[in-house]
Amino acid sequence: MSEYIETIGDRIRKIREEKSLTQAAFGKKLFLERSAISLIERNLRTPTERVLQDICREFHVNKQWLTNGEGDMFLAPSDEDLNEQIERIMAGENEFHKNMFRLLANFDDEDLIALERLVKKLAQTEKE
Repeated sequence: MSEYIETIGDRIRKIREEKSLTQAAFGKKLFLERSAISLIERNLRTPTERVLQDICREFHVNKQWLTNGEGDMFLAPSDEDLNEQIERIMAGENEFHKNMFRLLANFDDEDLIALERLVKKLAQTEKE
């Protein structure tokens, strides 16, 4: 469960920061100017319903969290979303990213179990 963040402007700023976007880059994805994002984040302008819907769609945000601070910030990606992301990566120019998916696609169950153990061990080490 996410921490409660009081205003919708604060929650929008939190989304933008989680996605490591400037106000200008965040606004561009929503077809808004940087100044509009600034006003919303400072609670000087209330976002329209369209802006709220666009934020939820573009960034996979839980609308309940966005509008009233309840629940998790982000929705779990659906299989359809995941397929779209994989297709985007495979159509891109980054050969390392493409090779990672090719490598994983050729793993058998034993390889995947070993990789899972390694990732869990690395995550545990990072927490210490």
